[in-house]
This record gives sequence, structure tokens and C-alpha cells, in this order.
Amino acid sequence: MIERRIIRRSLVAAPGGLPASLHPVLRRVYCARGVRDAGELELTLDKLLPVSSLGGIPAAVDLLLSCHRDGRRVLVVGDFDADGATSTAVMVRQLRRLGFRDPGFLVPDRFRFGYGLTPEIVRVAAAMQPDLIVTVDNGVSSVEGVAEARRHGIDVLVTDHHLPGPALPEAAAIVNPNLAGEPFASKALAGVGVAFYLMAALTRALREQCALPDPSACNPADLLDLVALGTVADVVPLDFNNRILVAQGLRRIRAGRCVPGLAALLEIAGRRLDTVVAQDLGFQVGPRLNAAGRLDDMTLGIDCLLSDDPGEARALATRLAELNAERREIEARMQGEALAQVDSLVESLEGSLPAGLCLYDDGWHQGVIGLVASRVKERVHRPVIAFAPGDPGWLKGSARSVPGLHVRDVLDAVAAHHPGLLEKFGGHAMAAGMTLRADRLDEFNAAFAQEVARAAGEDVLSGDLHSDGPLEAGEFNFDTAVALREGGPWGAGFAEPAFDGRFGVLDTRVVGNRHLKLKLRAPSGEVADAIAFRYLDDPGALALRPQDTIDLVYRAALDEYGGARRLQLVSEWLRPAQA
Repeated sequence: MIERRIIRRSLVAAPGGLPASLHPVLRRVYCARGVRDAGELELTLDKLLPVSSLGGIPAAVDLLLSCHRDGRRVLVVGDFDADGATSTAVMVRQLRRLGFRDPGFLVPDRFRFGYGLTPEIVRVAAAMQPDLIVTVDNGVSSVEGVAEARRHGIDVLVTDHHLPGPALPEAAAIVNPNLAGEPFASKALAGVGVAFYLMAALTRALREQCALPDPSACNPADLLDLVALGTVADVVPLDFNNRILVAQGLRRIRAGRCVPGLAALLEIAGRRLDTVVAQDLGFQVGPRLNAAGRLDDMTLGIDCLLSDDPGEARALATRLAELNAERREIEARMQGEALAQVDSLVESLEGSLPAGLCLYDDGWHQGVIGLVASRVKERVHRPVIAFAPGDPGWLKGSARSVPGLHVRDVLDAVAAHHPGLLEKFGGHAMAAGMTLRADRLDEFNAAFAQEVARAAGEDVLSGDLHSDGPLEAGEFNFDTAVALREGGPWGAGFAEPAFDGRFGVLDTRVVGNRHLKLKLRAPSGEVADAIAFRYLDDPGALALRPQDTIDLVYRAALDEYGGARRLQLVSEWLRPAQA
């Protein structure tokens, strides 16, 4: 629908500051991402921002220390996505190891309670008789929920990473790198990163007090496999601090030092522990874990991550995989319906689209709308909100944005210019959730498109594809693929390398009924295998034949299918070559 341009990244840093031993392709890639010297490649734990530099930590640690000393019970209240699940698992695992009395957890059912520490979930929590509620990956906007907890005589410690609203809850302590005036240098910490920092600080304090049951068994670094999973799955920017957390977590997974549930999820996904990369966590494990929160109850996912019994973990991971298969079927149906709405809108507007899109169907599943919004966004390169029915008379919406447009700020602008239109909302730059009255959807649709148009420049909505340029002669090989894989972790804010070029088509075949395998000839004359995943899912996909010429944006990946170890170009975008 959008004519997309290929924009080649320029070198932000000079190659001379990087080790001469680096693979030349990797040197170019690092320089295009602003890496200036070898120190920025040393992703070691000693380079992490100090635990003490995160505001709110001292008060939070004091609160937890008093619970530890007095035998008071802690209840962790999480969120129903992968970040929330891993945050909960990190917190509960470490509290258990530190000798806290029977630490428990509770995660809201998204369909009954919605997101966050609501008054309703607090009343459920109160029946479990905790002395302290610790929120993970939520709570900074839970003003009413914290007040309800106080009415029940329960203290609340909030750990979160979301942007706060106009008022903070009256919690006993709040740990959040995104509070106003917070000096912590990494605003991109995921919820699981915040939980890890707090547990590291608490462990240090107990060690200094000689109050650990077994100091050798309480190393917070043992939790980094879960931190890596939650950080990648939440698609937060991989700044230097987050890259350290992910890199160290991947090292532990590759060494077989991960929790049984994560090992089982990787095995079911067909991934080997010793070759795991960040993309495996994001595209294979994350969706299987998220399926519990989308369709059932994230308690299942958290139980999987908490289990130390490989057999039990395998059974739970199998159930998560079954839910994920069900999720894919629901998503495919909803995606088709959403794209039909978009096609109809394009036709009615004579080929154009508004700056922001709102889509709704009364048969859509609330747990899957975020995925549908993401798929449509990829097609139209506009921020998209997909809505599904909530409580009678209400709609639940899930937004996905494009780089350069902070969708939570857009919603804030809608709320400011149209008081009362949004019942509640929250989120990040790239994703957000909201609730509004069903009879105000059209009004919101117009307001959202207006605010997106006001906030986004033409280049933001252009659908530009960013490339690291072409691979040159002698670079279409196994060594290049290995160097790029090992040069990560790659992800949001530290984009996985992509390249572009014009290729001759030598052969094509369909695999798996929806993917297109190609054999291509590069301008240098070298022959390379390529694959375009889900190519046939697009009804507008053009048939390709030998002798055709295509423009291709691709990743240089390592193909290990069937025991092979060779370069394979993975298509990000392709079209017949144009003059």
C-alpha cells in the first residue's frame, strides 16, 4: 500500500576505534550504530550501571529487609505478558532463596481485572493475607489500587518501568527509572530489569548483614536468563545497559545454566541451547509464554518459569505451546478481517489512509488485538489501534506504533485535548493500551488520527526501510553469518543488521505452503540461498520466475536446518526490480 524507500545507514563512528580483528562487515555495522571503541563491545557485568544509582532502591530495600527480619509475608503482583511473567519469576525465585517466608504471587486475569494493581485485584490479594504487596512491571499508575491496599492495612512497594500518570500512588516506596527527576541513566530498563536491580540490591544488603541462609546459592546473576527473556520479549531499546543484561543472560542459557522452563520452551521451539540468540527469545519463546496471558491465565507461564522439575516444566511448556498454536489460528482470522477493513478504507479514501488507524470488530479476541495491530502496522506503516469488546458498553484497545512516534504521548495529547474521551490508558513509545466507551469509538478515531498527524513528520509515516548497504564480493559466506550472529545481541534500538541489493532469480519453490525459497545471483556473481517467510500470506504477492530481477532487503542469517551450517538471506522486503 505504501511505496517504500531504502535508506542506507551512514557511519556514525569511525572504524578506526574498533579492533582490527573484527569481521569487516561487523565493523561497518557497529560504526553505523555509533559504536566508537572496543569498550562498548565489552558486555560484562562490571560495566552495568551501579545498583545503587537507581532511585527508590534504598527505601525499597529497607522495606524488604523489615519483612525478612520480622517474617512478614510478601506477595508479588505481576502483569500478564512476558515481561510481567519474568519479573514475577525473578522476584519470587530470589525471595525464596533469600529466606523470605512463603513469598507468593498473583497475576490478574486480563479479562476479569484488566491491567495493573486495580482495587479489584487488591481485594483478591487481601484474601491471601500478605503484609506487603510488591508490584512488578506495573503499579506506577495504580493510584486507586494502592489506596485500596492501604485500606486493607497492606503496604505496597511499586516496581515498574512505565511512564507515570499525573499523580503517583501513595506507595511505601516506588522504584521506576522513568519517574520525573530520576537520574538513572538507562530509562529503557524493562520491568524485569527493575526487578533484577532491586533483588541485587536486597541480596547485597542481606549479605552485608550476614543474614543469608546460603550466600553461595543466592547470586542474583543466576537470574539473568529470565532477565534476558523479559527484556527482549518486551521490545525495550537495547541500550548499552540492556545489551549487557541480555548478553549475560544468553551466555548462561548457552552454557545450560537456565531454568528448566526456559530450556523446555526453547526445546519445543526447536532451538538449541548452545546457539541461542536474542531473536530466539523474542520470536520463539516470548510468544509461547505470552500465549498464556492472551488466552488463559499467565499463572501457567509463571509456574513454568518457577518450576525446578524438568518433567513438570516440560509439561507446562507443552501446554504453553498448545495455547500458542490456538493463538496463531485466532490471530490469522482476525488479521484477515483487519486487513479487509484497511482495504475497504483505502478504497473509500481513493488510495490514501489517515495518519493513524483504529480498527474494531465485535468478534475479536481481547488477548490478540495487540498482535493484530502489530501486523497491520507492518503493512501500512502507521500507528494502529485494534479494539475488542470489554465490559458491556466498553472497548479495550491495544496500540502499536512506528519508530519516531511515541504512541503513549499521542494518547496523552488525545486525553488533554478531549477530556473524558479516554477512560484510562498507559504504555510505552511503541505500544500502549486503553479503555473507552464503545459509543465514542468514532470520536476517538478522529482524535487519534489528528494527534498522530500533528506529532508525526512525513518521514515517520513513509515506511522507509533502513539498510546497512550491500554485501560485497567475498562476503556472501558462512563466516559473515557467524560474525553477525555472534556480534549481537540485536534488537530494538540496536537493530539487527539488514542489507540490500539487486539480485537475479535462478530458482524458486514454495515450502510449508506459505514460504518462498529462492536461489539468487548477486551482482558480484556469487550464488546465495534466500527465503521469504510468509510470502504467500500476502494476496498481492507477485509470482517470481527464473530470469526475473528483484530488489531485496535481507538479513544475512545462519541456516542450520537439517544440520546444515550455511549462509541464508532472509527477506525483509522484496519487489521486482525497477529501473
